[in-house]
Amino acid sequence: MPTRRTVLAASAAGAVAAFVAVQEAAAARTDIGVSAYAFPLTAVQLLTSPFTANTGRTQSYLLFLDIDRLLHTFRLNAGLPSSATPCGGWESPTTELRGHSTGHLLSALAQAYASSGNTAFKAKGDQIVAVLAQCQAASGYLSAFPESFIDRVEARQSVWAPYYTLHKIMAGLLDMYLLAGNAQALTVLTRKAAWVKARNDRLTLTQRQNMLDTEFGGMNEVLTNLYQVTGDANHLTTAQYFDHAEIFDPLASGVDNLNNYHANTQIPKIIGAIREYHATGTARYRDIAVNFWDIVTNHHTYAIGGNSNGEYFKAPDRIASELSDTTAECCNVYNMLKLTRQLFLTNPARADYMDYYEKAVYNQTLASQDPNSAHGFQCYYVPLRAGGIKTYSNDYNSFVCCHGTGMESNTKYGDSIYFHDGGSTLYVNLFIPSVLTWPARGVTVRQDTTFPDAGSTKLTVTGSGTFTVKVRIPAWATGAALKVNGAAQAAPQPGTYATISRTWASGDVVDLTLPMALTREATNDNSTVQAVKVGPIVLGGLFGTSNLSALPVLDPATLTATSTPLQYTANGVTLQPFYKVHGQRYSVYWSVTGGQTLPAFVAYYPFDNSAADATGNGKTATLVNAAYTTGRTGSAVSLNGTNGYVSLPAGILAGASSFSIALWVRITTLASWSRVFDFGTGTGVNMFLTPRSSTGTARFAITTGGSGGEQRIDAPAALPAGAWTHVAVTKTGNVGILYVNGAEVARNSAMTLSPASLGNTTQNWLGRSQYADPYLTGAIDSVRLYSRALTASEVSGFFSAGN
Repeated sequence: MPTRRTVLAASAAGAVAAFVAVQEAAAARTDIGVSAYAFPLTAVQLLTSPFTANTGRTQSYLLFLDIDRLLHTFRLNAGLPSSATPCGGWESPTTELRGHSTGHLLSALAQAYASSGNTAFKAKGDQIVAVLAQCQAASGYLSAFPESFIDRVEARQSVWAPYYTLHKIMAGLLDMYLLAGNAQALTVLTRKAAWVKARNDRLTLTQRQNMLDTEFGGMNEVLTNLYQVTGDANHLTTAQYFDHAEIFDPLASGVDNLNNYHANTQIPKIIGAIREYHATGTARYRDIAVNFWDIVTNHHTYAIGGNSNGEYFKAPDRIASELSDTTAECCNVYNMLKLTRQLFLTNPARADYMDYYEKAVYNQTLASQDPNSAHGFQCYYVPLRAGGIKTYSNDYNSFVCCHGTGMESNTKYGDSIYFHDGGSTLYVNLFIPSVLTWPARGVTVRQDTTFPDAGSTKLTVTGSGTFTVKVRIPAWATGAALKVNGAAQAAPQPGTYATISRTWASGDVVDLTLPMALTREATNDNSTVQAVKVGPIVLGGLFGTSNLSALPVLDPATLTATSTPLQYTANGVTLQPFYKVHGQRYSVYWSVTGGQTLPAFVAYYPFDNSAADATGNGKTATLVNAAYTTGRTGSAVSLNGTNGYVSLPAGILAGASSFSIALWVRITTLASWSRVFDFGTGTGVNMFLTPRSSTGTARFAITTGGSGGEQRIDAPAALPAGAWTHVAVTKTGNVGILYVNGAEVARNSAMTLSPASLGNTTQNWLGRSQYADPYLTGAIDSVRLYSRALTASEVSGFFSAGN
């Protein structure tokens, strides 16, 4: 025995009405301190996507399961006969945690019914509830294990988490009431809650606090939820019996004391805390939850959104030093997403809540189900050591904790795409193809998207009326663009919600473009250990059967996009979205120290009758249909404006997070959109300097998402024609600066892209565009490339000295 845990069409209008009626009847108490509200699962229909594929497999499993096998130990514990074949794994008759999976199953069946309208799910849940009621009536006690387990936890004797299991059963009963309208479930639950209160009323505060050292799941959460549903203050009293001071007190003060605590024991307690805030308005509960979330997401979280190694929190910021086969327990991210959702309801102005939600739901939740299993088998851990491989549950001989939460996670993907403010504001949080029915406004909103394969989404409104739509602009989406009926809106800022307030007509369309840059996320404790991402999507390197003994080395200069969306190659290894990686060994993290390191002064081309690199770094240029001409001093390259340009070596600035390009140019004929330089791999991924854009001024731009995703520096005027002009572009941190003739003329302080974002560029040109734009007519001289940002005095010095 372990000592510590080592979409379908929503077609039934009647089901929608029944659910709403139950919700209205259940709302005995209104939540305090919330300003956003969830839509019921009945209101959101998922359209075809990886999420519906996962959901379909899990729903097949729910219908397949023999409930008599899961109820076998409940019946025997109540003295009722059972001839069913016992389950194995954590549901075997000798496992102390037995019974927990039945609670998860009830929640999953209720969610599946609410989201699909398929009454088979409700019928199965109803059958389970009826048997649980029989077991409770037979003995007055309801569980799959004897009441003596509770005696042991109160006496501080070794026992495997009995209240954890009771929480799962109670939560499942509440979901069957709220989502499936099963009144018997509420009756069984309230009797169970009264039993819990009676057991704890007789204990002293010290006894209760000592008892809380044994994992108890989210007892405070489910009892608070029951208080909100029924208005019976006894349930709140019992919920607060489970407030664990040892955990809550440091968090209330913002102190990270999580090292060596079992991670998934703590997260449900914090969900309980935020629900206790919603029930009481006591700010301390809110602070505990907010501080915990900030601490965990900033100091204990892997690139995929999960946390824990060997199920335990480690010292703050230990990430690279905590990579193993037992990282990122899936229950943890299930509970972190529940907490994140509650915090969003509390403060929807914090877009980072849903940025994290997106990160975790794609890179861990979606990634942890086996797509090759008809029943949606689930990971327990997601290994993050180099050469790790995912392993999964099975039909009847697993039933680990993550088997249970996996059933829940994959039946509720529609619950966090859309929210409302209780009035006339709609929040669009996730980019998942779906249809929202919003009866309060008399409209439906359809979201069509292939995200993340493409960085865009389209919202179509059916119906009319005046309301506001707030669309999340992720922090990673620099250069996002928003249009309403084809008309461009003000450029939305990353890490905020773009607000569209108007009187909507049926057929109105909102188009959102989200540039997805290729980036690398370094670990907190080792800047050279990094994960590769495209937008929010973590890429996994595919290593087949190779069981790696160390982190693979990544040379950023070799990262090259393939024709498959979100797929790259590097050093001969294929990288693809981690949520698609199954059945082979992989690496999420890489050692970037072993890759090519750019010199500070990368290349220098004086073009004195030679295309050689004067730095000695061997970056020889190639003249294409171009010739030498008289320069400022010595010679320069003449460009004919028809087909002449200079080609620089592939990947010349690859991997550079800071850079400078400085040169002299003499423009003979000023043509809009001609290029002084343009480095890229085509029109989707490039950086360029044009002497005159369509606005009539010089512009530097960099993008990994085509013209719609450009980060720009716009000069106040075009570059002059008929004279030698010195121009320089520098970038360090998020600050890009454009200089003309030694003086700064413009800057952009929100420039997150760099040559490192572009990967291994293969078309690095002077005088030629990635597009079919005019070639430059004029001459170029003294071209300098750096992997650092020149200072203003250095740029001024080049101009003053004529260098």
